[in-house]
Amino acid sequence: MIVLKIGGSIVDGLHSTTFPDIRTISENNKLILVHGGGKDVTSIANKLGKEQKFIISPGGVKSRYTDKETAEIYTMVMSGKINKAIVGMLLRAGIKAVGISGIDGSMLKAERKKKLVIINEKGRKMVIDGGYTGRINSVDPSLLNMVIEKGYVPVVSPIALSNELDFLNVDGDRAAAYVAGGVKAHSVIFMTNVNGLILDEKLVTYMTYDQAKTAISKIGFGMQKKVIACIEALEMGVREAIIASGQVENPISASIAHYNCTVITPN
Repeated sequence: MIVLKIGGSIVDGLHSTTFPDIRTISENNKLILVHGGGKDVTSIANKLGKEQKFIISPGGVKSRYTDKETAEIYTMVMSGKINKAIVGMLLRAGIKAVGISGIDGSMLKAERKKKLVIINEKGRKMVIDGGYTGRINSVDPSLLNMVIEKGYVPVVSPIALSNELDFLNVDGDRAAAYVAGGVKAHSVIFMTNVNGLILDEKLVTYMTYDQAKTAISKIGFGMQKKVIACIEALEMGVREAIIASGQVENPISASIAHYNCTVITPN
C-alpha cells in the first residue's frame, strides 16, 4: 500500500508523465492520493469577497485563520473544485478514481483547537478563538479499504470531523501521514517542487527517524511540516516516508526506487 500526497497547486507543475506513472503504479500496488490546495482556497475566497486572514504562531509558523465562513469555503474548494479536478485527471489517464473527503465515513477525526496563541502586529503574544482548525487524532480506514478492495484509487481531501461534528481545516501533509498510518501503508510519498530535504546545500538522500527528529530545528517551515509528517507516519508504523519532486519524469516510480529524493526510515 502506497499513500501519495500532492499539493493542489503542484498539480499544474507535475511532469507530463505523472498520471501515466500513477496508472502503472496503481496496477501493481494499492494506492491512495491525498491532496492539498491552500492557494486555490485563498483565490476563490477572495473572488467571493471573503478576505483571508493569516496568523503567525509564537514559533513563526504562518497559517490560515479559519472562521466559520472560511471553513465553508475551504470545504467547498477542497472537496469540490480541487478534489474533482484531480479525479478527472486520473479518469482521463485510465485510472478508476473516487473522490472522498476526510469527513466521509468519519474517516478523519480531529480535535478542534479551542484557543490559538498568536503574535499580533505589534509583536506581542495574544490569545484568540481557535476557529475551525483541527489537529487529527484518529483515522477510521473502513471506507478507504472498501473503496480500494473494489479496485478504485481514493482521492482524499483534508477535511476532518470534530467531536462536535464540525468540519475542520486540517494540514494536508499530516492528513496523508495519518491516512498512511491508518491503512498500514508501506510507503508515504510527499510530492513537492524540489528533490527533497536540503541541508548544508546538499540533498539528504537517507535519514533515520532519530536523525530526522534531530534535524527538525534546522529546517525551514515549508519543508519542516513535511518532515514532521514523515516522522508521524513512521511512528504509526509506516515503513518509509519519502519527499520527492513531482517535476521529474515518472516521479512516483522514481521516488519508490529512491532516485534523487529524501527517504526517511525507522532506523
